[in-house]
Amino acid sequence: SHSFALEWPWILGSRDCTAFTPTDYSQNSTGEQITTAEITPCPRAIPGEKARIDNVTYLLLHEAARSQLSSGVTVLLIPSLYSLVFLLGLPSNGLALWVLATRTEKLTSTIFLMNLAVADLLLISVLPFKIFYYFLGNNWPFGEGLCRVTTAFFYGNMYCSVLLLTCISVDRYLAVVHPFFSRSFRTPAFAAWTCAAVWLCAAGITLPLTLQQQSYPLYRADITLCHDVLPRQEDDGYYFYYFICLITCVFLVPLAVMLFSYCSVLQALLGSGKRYAHSIKLTALVLVTLMAFYTPSNVLLLIHYSSYQCKLYGSLYISYMVSLAISTCNSCADPFVYYYVSEDFREKVRSTFFNRSKTPSLQTSKETLPQKSSKESLV
Repeated sequence: SHSFALEWPWILGSRDCTAFTPTDYSQNSTGEQITTAEITPCPRAIPGEKARIDNVTYLLLHEAARSQLSSGVTVLLIPSLYSLVFLLGLPSNGLALWVLATRTEKLTSTIFLMNLAVADLLLISVLPFKIFYYFLGNNWPFGEGLCRVTTAFFYGNMYCSVLLLTCISVDRYLAVVHPFFSRSFRTPAFAAWTCAAVWLCAAGITLPLTLQQQSYPLYRADITLCHDVLPRQEDDGYYFYYFICLITCVFLVPLAVMLFSYCSVLQALLGSGKRYAHSIKLTALVLVTLMAFYTPSNVLLLIHYSSYQCKLYGSLYISYMVSLAISTCNSCADPFVYYYVSEDFREKVRSTFFNRSKTPSLQTSKETLPQKSSKESLV
């Protein structure tokens, strides 16, 4: 085994922001060359320094940083949350997609909801890899290619869901607040083209993740990390700009649009009186769900990559990873907030499995809107 001495003049959480040069470790005891970059002040994530040994690039971590990777939260709580999301989200989204695709009329809202179910299913499909990764103690045994694909699919489909939820909120806003103005262009064909644009956008925003190396072996640990810990130079440069743009363009802006849309819908429904109390509750539920699941992880990610405060020496890692796991719970919540809350949808499911009479139409929570008459469906 190689002897590799490191002396770090700071510990995780230190407020000393002065740059430093670590003890000379350009050679180990066997004379092999080890190259590392100078450590920059005030890292915004778990510090990871590159070291090339026997033509293999390793990541070097302070012992305090390694303890976060092996903590009970990381290797037990986080994969348990992902397992719960997988077990609940796979059947609920799969059934919802099947009912929407085979048992409902292809309306504007139906197109958006089908694509949302697909995005949630694709996100859920990569969770088994992350579950094994964390249960194995942050060890990625599936290779660099699959690490890149899993990382891209994870973030891509998560933010694709955000964009589709934004489309749904705007669709409902137009249906409630501007029903006559939007009638001419709120068509299934327009919804299909909008969804196609969303998927292209999701593919584009995750392309940078597939172009950078995502997995690195951890020195003296016999494990390979996947995306969770990256070289400090890339974290301060490439990923700093990438995630700042990602958060701004596909979270903060969509969140502002959703808040405006749903607040406008709530205002319109409240002005209509108690007749639409159920729709008001559903709209409020959708808004609360979005804020509860997506805001914590994105706020922490924004701080993680943009804060120059000296106290953030990787101390947000566990908090961010937990909030990221919680954000995937939205994939479990979507079917119940958007589909199963509807009595018509539940009747469709019952009629499918128990051969009961089919209902003539299907409304989801997004279609339970103020009508000109009680029999008219405004979609």
